[in-house]
Amino acid sequence: MGAAPLMGVHDVVSAALMLAGGLSCLLGALGLVRLPDLPARLQATTKPQTLGLLLILLGVAVNLEFENSSTLILVVLFQVLTAPVISQVVGRSAYRSGAIDRDALVVDDLGEDIDADARAREVRTVQPSSPRESAEPGSSSRSVDGVDGAPER
Repeated sequence: MGAAPLMGVHDVVSAALMLAGGLSCLLGALGLVRLPDLPARLQATTKPQTLGLLLILLGVAVNLEFENSSTLILVVLFQVLTAPVISQVVGRSAYRSGAIDRDALVVDDLGEDIDADARAREVRTVQPSSPRESAEPGSSSRSVDGVDGAPER
C-alpha cells in the first residue's frame, strides 16, 4: 500500500476557502430561520450568502487554470451585482404591502418619501384649477379683471 499523496499549498488554501464559504452560507441560512423580521432576514440572506459563494468559487478557482477560472469570475460578478438589487426590491415591496412594521425601524427614509408623495398628491387634488370653480353657486366672486361674477337678476 502506498502512502497518501501530500496536499500542496494550493489544496490547503482551496480547502480553507471552501470551508469558510460553506460556514458563511450556513450562518446565513441559520439567520434566515432564526431572525424575527423581514429586514433582518434579508440581511442574513444577502450578505453571508454572497460572501459564501465568493469564497467557495475562489477556493475552486485556486486549483484551476486561469482560462477555466475566468468563468467563475463572471459568476461572482453577476452575484455581487444582482443580490443587493434583488434584496432592495423585495424589501421595498414588503414595505409597501405592509409586511414591515414601520414603528420598529430606526431610520425610515422610504416612509418619509412615501408620506411626502402622498401629501403632494393630496395638495394637487384639493386645489381647484380656476377661481370660478371654487365659488359656490349663487355667491359673488371677483374675477381677475375686477368684474363681479354674480349672476344677473
